[in-house]
Amino acid sequence: MDFFHVIGDYLADSWSMLMGRSAGPFHLRFILQPIVATILGIRAGLADARAGRPPYFWSVAKADDQYDRRKLVRQGWADVGKVFTIAIVLDVIYEIVVYRWVYPVQALLIAIVLALIPYLIFRGLVNRIASRRHKPGNA
Repeated sequence: MDFFHVIGDYLADSWSMLMGRSAGPFHLRFILQPIVATILGIRAGLADARAGRPPYFWSVAKADDQYDRRKLVRQGWADVGKVFTIAIVLDVIYEIVVYRWVYPVQALLIAIVLALIPYLIFRGLVNRIASRRHKPGNA
């Protein structure tokens, strides 16, 4: 068997395992974790808008120096870190129960999708909407 077949089989197995997570044990986390991350993102987005800060992800990407960027990342991690950690722990438990093995890359990918992405999307979106609604001159 050549290298490309091995990689193709690995990717097919990984995809099948990732898709199977939504129907197996602990499937309720696919609903609850994004909801919690969304709520945290909304709260942080509103706080950003009240403080007059630009959208979070944009601020991190365009930070003037390493200190500012580090400070912003720490602040965001303080909000979403627990949800992200719980997502990883629950996925590792799922992997042990179902596959009798731990696949760390898959657990990390699931945590990113369930926690970080909803948080970042809603924090930026809510900030933009709230900032536009509360600009001087808007009624």
